[in-house]
Amino acid sequence: MTETSPDILINEIMELIPHRIPMLLIDKLTDVKLGESATGIKNVTMNEWFFQGHFPGHPVMPGVLIVEAMAQAAGVLVTKSMSQNSDGKIIYFMSIEEAKFRKPVVPGDTLKLKITLLKSRGNIWKFKGEAWVEDVMTDEATFTAMIASK
Repeated sequence: MTETSPDILINEIMELIPHRIPMLLIDKLTDVKLGESATGIKNVTMNEWFFQGHFPGHPVMPGVLIVEAMAQAAGVLVTKSMSQNSDGKIIYFMSIEEAKFRKPVVPGDTLKLKITLLKSRGNIWKFKGEAWVEDVMTDEATFTAMIASK
C-alpha cells in the first residue's frame, strides 16, 4: 500500500528544498503519495517578478518557469519520500524532454502541477509533469533530476 502524507505547506517546503523567493514557485503540495506522485499548487498573482517584462500589458507566466515549478514539486516529493536520508543533499535538473506549452497562464490562475514518478534508479529520478488550470492542461514535460551532496 502506498504511504500518503498530509498536505505539505510552505514552511515545510522551505525545509525540504533550498529555493527562496523570488525563485520559490510552489505554495503547497496536496495528494501526496510518497515515492509516487503529488500535486503542487501555485497561486499566480500579478505581484510575480517575471510579469514586469513578460509581457508588459499582457502578462503571461513563462513556460520554463512552469516547468521549474513542476521540478520544485518533484524535488519536495523526492526529499519528503527520502525522509532523513535527504540531509546534506540537493536535487539538480538533468534533462527536460517533451515539453509542451499549450495555453498561457496569467495572473489570477491557480496552477495545479500533477507530478508522477516514472522511474528511479539510485540517485536519478524521472518524472512526468502536467500543469492544469481548472480543467485545461496548460503545459507538460518529462524531466530527470539527480540527487547529489551539497
